[in-house]
Amino acid sequence: MSSVSALAQRLAVVAGFEDPQVGLEQYPTPPDLAAHLIHVADLQGDIEGQPVIDLGTGTGMLALGAALRGPESVVGIDIDPDPLRTARANECRVGTTADVSWVKADATDAPLRSRAESVDTEESPSHEGDVPTTVVMNPPFGAQNDNEHADRAFLATAARVATVSYSVHNANSSGFVEAFADDNGGEVTRAYGAELDLPRQFEFHEADSRTVDAEVFRIEWE
Repeated sequence: MSSVSALAQRLAVVAGFEDPQVGLEQYPTPPDLAAHLIHVADLQGDIEGQPVIDLGTGTGMLALGAALRGPESVVGIDIDPDPLRTARANECRVGTTADVSWVKADATDAPLRSRAESVDTEESPSHEGDVPTTVVMNPPFGAQNDNEHADRAFLATAARVATVSYSVHNANSSGFVEAFADDNGGEVTRAYGAELDLPRQFEFHEADSRTVDAEVFRIEWE
């Protein structure tokens, strides 16, 4: 297993959004944050040999980070076809040999098999017969007026398809995330603070860059 810094260096070549859409809150995930998230997930046994889904993959930062850690497969899902084209080019830049698929779809209503559909019989207890699936995501925080609670919809998809998920949220979101997980058969098992260094990319941004405090949550879903 490579170090966090080595993984971040591999991901440093990942290109960002050419024409970011403010309504979709298309901000790049920094390589160091992505590398740390994937490294933590891998240490927990949630990446190597597992199918991984990146909801709202954008240009593929988290998906490609996972692809460098020996997953069974990786699927990156995004509603915008333009960053998916960049993601495919980024896959070549990173040089991963993993099985990676890029899918144009709404991550909050993605055509994914739910955990309930993967159970073989009605007599099977929870998770017996399930396909363990890891979801990673840096969803919109819902900062735009017409995109409020966007991260809630992404969490709902994770609750439907994942056995474990790792998600990035705005700072001070622990109450919301823990309550959502509890109400939807999940449990937050790990959380840590992070920083998002965001470049100036929209007209309403005054500074050339800014740092946003964030939190990363690991949730186990029943």
